[in-house]
Amino acid sequence: MRTPIKDGEMIILPPAADCCQVCARKHAPENPHDPQSLYWQVVFHREHGRAPTWEDGLAHCTPEVRALWVEGLAKHGVIVGGAAP
Repeated sequence: MRTPIKDGEMIILPPAADCCQVCARKHAPENPHDPQSLYWQVVFHREHGRAPTWEDGLAHCTPEVRALWVEGLAKHGVIVGGAAP
């Protein structure tokens, strides 16, 4: 028997097996986690009390991958870490 959901509570399902288990998106392990993923936003907020940022998503990346993503995001108006690349 399922436990009823109380007002103000929600259940979030785990990521699919073929997706990143951190952000629930399909990406290569060397690429950043997606801070726009609703799954990761909810889980991250529970753990840290704030939404994830691109800085968080890039934290595990190599300097080379990070540089490529920071440059690419900047082309779309997204500044990582609060400073222009």
